[in-house]
Amino acid sequence: MSYLSFAFMTPQSGGNAGGGMIGTLVMFALIIFVFYFMIIRPQSKRQKERQKMLDAMKKGDRVVTNGGMHGKIVGMEDKTVLLEIAENVKVKVEKSAVSAILPD
Repeated sequence: MSYLSFAFMTPQSGGNAGGGMIGTLVMFALIIFVFYFMIIRPQSKRQKERQKMLDAMKKGDRVVTNGGMHGKIVGMEDKTVLLEIAENVKVKVEKSAVSAILPD
């Protein structure tokens, strides 16, 4: 055999190694794709909706806090909300503690 024909011969046992690597990369990409659409994207959508709700709060809205307290917003600051939970009973809570705005 000549030197050139020997140099271009492919080994019989190493031919499947490239296909295994590509298959692994495809599976890895598929896992990342599924992870993004099943976990990351829905979580970011919920976070945007929650931020929109917190930004839309205004005086007079009835809200529920994470602790289950119901109240009416009587004052607002940058990061806090003043809730009236009973007549002449007011509580200051963080805006992030508000879990829902109740319909009128």
